[in-house]
Amino acid sequence: MDTIASLFSFITWPVSWVIVQFHTVYGAIFGPDTGWAWGLSIVSLVILIRICLIPLFVKQIKATRGMQTLQPEMKKIQERYKNDKQRQSEEMMKLYKETGTNPLSSCLPILAQSPFFFALYHVLNGIASGDTIGAVNQDLLESAQKAHIFGAPLASKFFSSESDVTALSASLTDVRVVTAIMIVLMSASQFFTQRQLMTKNVDTTVKTPFMQQQKMLMYVFPVMFAVFGVNFPVGVLVYWLTTNVWTMGQQMYVIRNNPTPGSKAQASYLERLHKSVTEHGKTRRRGEKAIVKAIVAKGRDRNEAERKFINGLNKAGLAAQADGNVVKSDTAVAAQSADGSTVATAAQPKRQQPKRQSKSQRQAKPAGESESKTSLTKSDEPQDAKPAGEQDAKPAAGAKKPAQKSGGGGRSKAQSGQRKGPQRPKSPSKK
Repeated sequence: MDTIASLFSFITWPVSWVIVQFHTVYGAIFGPDTGWAWGLSIVSLVILIRICLIPLFVKQIKATRGMQTLQPEMKKIQERYKNDKQRQSEEMMKLYKETGTNPLSSCLPILAQSPFFFALYHVLNGIASGDTIGAVNQDLLESAQKAHIFGAPLASKFFSSESDVTALSASLTDVRVVTAIMIVLMSASQFFTQRQLMTKNVDTTVKTPFMQQQKMLMYVFPVMFAVFGVNFPVGVLVYWLTTNVWTMGQQMYVIRNNPTPGSKAQASYLERLHKSVTEHGKTRRRGEKAIVKAIVAKGRDRNEAERKFINGLNKAGLAAQADGNVVKSDTAVAAQSADGSTVATAAQPKRQQPKRQSKSQRQAKPAGESESKTSLTKSDEPQDAKPAGEQDAKPAAGAKKPAQKSGGGGRSKAQSGQRKGPQRPKSPSKK
């Protein structure tokens, strides 16, 4: 560990200088030789480093989202080469290269803060051995050696010898109890961080090597921290426990407000968003508009939670717009359905479908229907010229109309306009 820490000696002086500046502030409040002054200086160093790494964390989220967009293509490759694992891996690597994505992007924050971690380890190891390093002069060195965190010296380790611990005015039992508790908390926080990423913020519909990698890290990292933690000074354990807690809180915020599509976290987020939108009748924050805009743009490619969200808005009389806003359906042009097509909203009544008739109902027609058809047929045929009075005259109320058989109107003698000439002989069945 000392050899690795010496490789990052170029950053030792900046790290030690930042700790000294924070110690000046906290020393004026708690006393320069107290564990609170030196412990809070290390915690403040972690917070400062993590704030500087926020742009890298945002880049990590974007890269992770890019991996999520490749899930359909990954699924196709898995189905196509399910019997050839080597070809499947080659096609996956080819896809990563074409799209510019990196499966190891989730490790970027850890890799970026590794130099600061080893530089701090180098400074604290120098304090334990009585060497001045970087901005830590002799007075600060003596002050740091007197500082104790819950009875454990700042530079002591779990496997420190009893003589070394006694020289720092502490007991070996206190050192081992404090370091053991901090190692357990450090490993537990790392495991919980990876577990909530795997169980809440991963699209479980598609299994990819990326998911297998994250699952492996969920168990590997806590074991690594437990193994190497026994060789870390108390100050380094404070540093790593603080950065794990920061990562866990940062990830919880991202999972709650910007979850991965298709994950359980997205379903929970859309339920909360639906409740908020139906209560206020609109999207209130920029992040909510961005989420709604992305869902509307997907159209038929929406997942189950997104379709449920859109259908819930339609049932509440609301419609999601392409710009991310949500308006009432009576003022909207058209609301979009779960598959991207337009559907009738509360302001648009549904069209009633006619009832289907049975075969007997279709064949049984009223008597007036045949007469009306016959009269319509007669009115369309040309008639002989009659006086205007006879054409307009109506039959008397008591007069009976001659009975006509259906289809026999063409052979009636009273019918005018009958075609002259030889007629077609009657059918033998009618003789």
